[in-house]
Amino acid sequence: MAEWLFEQGIGEARAALVERGVIVEAHVEPDDIALRAGTIAEARLTEILIPGRRGLVSCAGDEALLEPLPKGLTKGATVRIEIVREAIVEPGAVKRAKARAAPQDCAAKSGPTLLERVTASAIPVRHVSVYDPDLLERAGWSECLEAAAQGVVGFDGGTLRISLTPAMTLIDVDGHLTPAPLAVAAAAAAAGAIRRFDISGSIGIDFPTLANKGERLAATAAFDATLPLPFERTAINGFGFMQIIRPRTRASLCERLRYDRIGSAARGLMRRAERSGITGAAEIRSHSAEIAQINAHPDWLVKLGAQLGGAVRLRPDSMLAIGAGYVAKA
Repeated sequence: MAEWLFEQGIGEARAALVERGVIVEAHVEPDDIALRAGTIAEARLTEILIPGRRGLVSCAGDEALLEPLPKGLTKGATVRIEIVREAIVEPGAVKRAKARAAPQDCAAKSGPTLLERVTASAIPVRHVSVYDPDLLERAGWSECLEAAAQGVVGFDGGTLRISLTPAMTLIDVDGHLTPAPLAVAAAAAAAGAIRRFDISGSIGIDFPTLANKGERLAATAAFDATLPLPFERTAINGFGFMQIIRPRTRASLCERLRYDRIGSAARGLMRRAERSGITGAAEIRSHSAEIAQINAHPDWLVKLGAQLGGAVRLRPDSMLAIGAGYVAKA
C-alpha cells in the first residue's frame, strides 16, 4: 500500500511517497520560498522588459516575471497575478518566479504548501515527528538525496547520469547489456528517476542507438508504463534520443541539492541535530559556510534549543567538508 511520509523539520518540509518500502517520489520544500506556485496576489509592474510581452513585477517583497503583459498595463500600475513557476536557483543566478495575469475577480490566496499538495493527492499521509522512528531513513531517504545530488542512478544492467543545464535536464544511459535490453531497462529507470526527483520542464534521454523501430517502441512502452501523466514525449529517434516535457512549477530535487548545496547541507544538519537524541545543551560543529547559513536563520536555533531542552552552540571547523557536520552534547 502506498503512503506519504511527511516530516516538518527545521528550515524545510520533507515528503516521500513510499510504495512497498521504496521511495517513488521525494520532495523538499525550504521554508523561505516567497512566492509558491499557485499564489494569486496583487503585484506592481516595476519594469517593462519587452513591450507588450514581458515585464517585472514586485509582489510580497519579491520579484517575478510577468508574461504576457496585459494590454494597457503601464509601469507602476497594479495587476493581479498568478505564480505559475517558482523561482529557481541556478549557478551564479536566480531564475525569477514566473507569473501570468489572473482575472481581477480571483480571490487572493497563497500557493499550496508541500503538505497541502500531498494531502490533495488522496493517498494516505503519515506525519512523522522527530521523536518517532525515522521512517524516511528506513525507506532510503539519505540514499535518495545522495543519488539526486550526485546525479548517478544505478539500475540492473547499467547506470544513469543526470546532468543539469539551463535549457534542459539530460540523462545519459550507460551499461553492459546489449542495446535493446539496455534501452528497455534504462527507460524504466529514467522514468522512475524523473518521478522520484520531481524532474520537470524539458528533459532529454540519450539511449544507445537502436537498430529498428520495434526496439525503440519497446523502450518507450517501458517509459510510459513507469512515469505517470501528465507529460509529453517524442519518439526515440534513430540516434537514440528522446525528449520529454513535464509541467514545470518548481525546482527539481536535483536542482535544490546541487544549486543550493550549502543551504541544503545546513538544513540536513539541523535534521540530524533534531534526531540526535541529545537532551540539554548541544554543540554543532560544521564547515563555516554551513554555520553562516544557520546564523542567518536565528529561529532555527531557537526551535532546536526548544526541542533539545538546552542552548545550542555553533562551532565552525574548516577541516569538515560541506555536509559532514555533526552535533554533540555540550
